[in-house]
Amino acid sequence: MQISELARLTGVTVHALRHYERAGLLRPERLPNGYRHYAPSARREVVFIAMSRALGFGVPQIRSHLLAWRRGRIGPGGLADAVQARADDIQAQIAALQAQHQQALDHVQWLRARQAEQETRQHPAANGTPPRAPWPRVRRAPTPP
Repeated sequence: MQISELARLTGVTVHALRHYERAGLLRPERLPNGYRHYAPSARREVVFIAMSRALGFGVPQIRSHLLAWRRGRIGPGGLADAVQARADDIQAQIAALQAQHQQALDHVQWLRARQAEQETRQHPAANGTPPRAPWPRVRRAPTPP
């Protein structure tokens, strides 16, 4: 099948298919007229590539999995393990972002208190100004593995 038909069948753009070919993920035959000709199995591979990209796998990882699949060195179980590892990485990134988010909220709260303190000093109350609070403790966010 030609590139336009493969693009239509998979929902992947022609531009992306050409990119996958340049990256070594797809290997179409070249017809005498220069057109690309894809085997029917390319449809499954393109769907695999698109799904892998959507999950955040990099081109080198996809290439490795695709070559292992083509050579029969990895099956659905091995691919499931790779996707599970990616899911674990995503969970670690979520945890790190949540910690960073909480740290940002802590700093906002501290800065709002400094703002209120400054306004109180500019317009002191009859009973005096509250004491200054120390700077917030800086915690390092956990780094993903």
